[in-house]
Amino acid sequence: MFVVLLTYTAPLEEVDYALPDYAKWLEKHFAAGEFLAAGRRDSREGCVILTRSMSRAKLEAILCVNPFVLGHLATFEIIEFAATRTAPELHRLNEAMAQLA
Repeated sequence: MFVVLLTYTAPLEEVDYALPDYAKWLEKHFAAGEFLAAGRRDSREGCVILTRSMSRAKLEAILCVNPFVLGHLATFEIIEFAATRTAPELHRLNEAMAQLA
């Protein structure tokens, strides 16, 4: 699994202008089952995306066509982790836990 931290590098007015395209991009990846959760950081300095397990190369390819990244409005950081413990309602989303069951 991955946590992606997007950090805005442009004024919020420019980020807000790109939000409709970003929302469409997010929807595409939720529909494909690649993203599990996404939302603004409380400080409004960027966004957070939680993804399913996939290759890092695939995730980087997905992120490179993010409208915020394409428009030079944000940068991203990828944090990879293996969830070894989850709440019961997340067990079926966690491939590692599913293998233990």
